[in-house]
Amino acid sequence: MAWRRSTSSAGSAKRRPSRHGRHGREERSPVVRPPLRPLDTRMDRFDLSVGTAAEFLRSAWPELREVSFEVADMPAASDDDGIPRWAVFSDQKRIVLFRLPIERLSHLHRDDELHRRMMIEGCVFRAAAEYLDRDPWDLGPERFRYF
Repeated sequence: MAWRRSTSSAGSAKRRPSRHGRHGREERSPVVRPPLRPLDTRMDRFDLSVGTAAEFLRSAWPELREVSFEVADMPAASDDDGIPRWAVFSDQKRIVLFRLPIERLSHLHRDDELHRRMMIEGCVFRAAAEYLDRDPWDLGPERFRYF
């Protein structure tokens, strides 16, 4: 059985709106979508802040060039002082920063991107100072002068 177009009572073919293609479907979307913004998550921003601070410290302090700066979500357990923000393993040449305690338990006087980054970088500096057994201000005094 052949397919036939339906005709109106006047006998002429029914006209489709112009938005339909030749098979009666609506116009298709373009094959390539517009470029999307890159994903920018809290973890990505945290890793970037830790990485830039670690690279600064490695370039300024030769003792830190072989040290591995790592990011973990949470410590295995809390200690007598509460939940640690970082752990220093001098024998393994490793510093581990715990993202969730740093982000959630630190109190910012202004909650914006700059102050969050400064708080994360401050934790990296304090962890590196603990590794080197020095005062954090000795590691980069000009680094803490934001204003």
